[in-house]
Amino acid sequence: MTNSPFTPGLASGRLSAEDYASNFGDLHDPLDDHEALVAADRCYFCHDAPCMTACPTDIDIPLFIRQIATGTPEAAARTILSQNILGGMCARVCPTETLCEEVCVREVAEGKPVIIGQLQRYATDKLMEAGVHPFTRAATTGKKVAVVGAGPAGLSCAHRLAMKGHDVDLFDARPKGGGLNEYGIAAYKTVNGFAGAEVDWLMQIGGITLHTGKALGKDLTLDALKADYDAVFLGMGLGGVNALRAEGEDKSGVSDAVEFISDLRQSEDLSSLPVGRNVVVIGGGMTAVDAAVQSKLLGAENVTILYRRSRAEMPASRFEQDLAASKGVRLVFNAKPVRVTGNGAAQALEAEYTMSGPDGLKGTGETFTIPADQVLKAIGQTLEGAPDALTIEGGKIAVTGPGRTSMEGVWAGGDCASGGEDLTVTAVAEGRDAAEDIHASLTGA
Repeated sequence: MTNSPFTPGLASGRLSAEDYASNFGDLHDPLDDHEALVAADRCYFCHDAPCMTACPTDIDIPLFIRQIATGTPEAAARTILSQNILGGMCARVCPTETLCEEVCVREVAEGKPVIIGQLQRYATDKLMEAGVHPFTRAATTGKKVAVVGAGPAGLSCAHRLAMKGHDVDLFDARPKGGGLNEYGIAAYKTVNGFAGAEVDWLMQIGGITLHTGKALGKDLTLDALKADYDAVFLGMGLGGVNALRAEGEDKSGVSDAVEFISDLRQSEDLSSLPVGRNVVVIGGGMTAVDAAVQSKLLGAENVTILYRRSRAEMPASRFEQDLAASKGVRLVFNAKPVRVTGNGAAQALEAEYTMSGPDGLKGTGETFTIPADQVLKAIGQTLEGAPDALTIEGGKIAVTGPGRTSMEGVWAGGDCASGGEDLTVTAVAEGRDAAEDIHASLTGA
């Protein structure tokens, strides 16, 4: 180990090889067969179960848990995957604590829900480990659909269309498919190359051809896609980065949190990644927590999340907040960045306390300074490359119903489209529902 957590500035190799391996192990150990049966036995199998209502993909949760309880996890996986083809990833990254588990009858009565997410992972892992794809492609329809973006929305849409017999060309700007599942999720949530393995498994349905290194607006045009295909689905996510709007934002050491996470996820040697001794992450969502926790796990001595509003308003769930705190991350609420100071490179961040009032969020005038040789921006992303012909609403592609855009024959879903929450599970649901509507439009079904 050439450096340590106390080495000034940005430095790599702050930890031992053993520490890197331990720090980036699986966040939740997978359930064994006995643990799964015990956990499943806690489910009341409610009629009109509130957990189902809370699931954006409408998985029949009581049914799949009953199937686990009766010793048929492969059947449980099919129940899950029929609604959410990325059920394995969603079991790992979905904020179940604010969705299905939050409304679980056991949670309401006892404060301890059925561990639905871990049971979902148990079932889907069993099926994938067996190398089984539970769905069969229908006879070809002769229709061709272009899907732009191989993230959760695009993959979900492509799979459902292929299953119904359509031929799908799936385009993505990056070298690999998976979108944020591959590039933007904390490494400790999806270990052992799971994101890529899930894409490969999904493609077993057949009828999908993945084309990487193809970006809309650069390598592809919507006019050409409309001319060459019977329908187009846009699920390319958000590529732009919001500005910090703080003096000194251009200093060395100030960068985008999503890019930081992407570099970490694609690294074959974590000890080669530089991280600051004092890291400040600006933002309050899941990306902010993922970046902050991973900075700490890479060996940063001090890591702070700076969020401009209150804890209650923080988009990241309380579970994620507590996870960050448990790893030694300091959370500072009601504070906004004012300037990054330093001679060319970041050395400190000056911030101002905020308060909410009738006229919105305002600074109080009271400032403080945090040492910061690395500042990571996790303040949201913006849409890039949207065709001018599409209606934009709130900075995203405007859609109605199951993802229909303002242009005939073009659908959209996921982060690039207006509507639902910016969650993997929501993107999967939007891609699936758009595929059903595209199929109905192409076949009159």
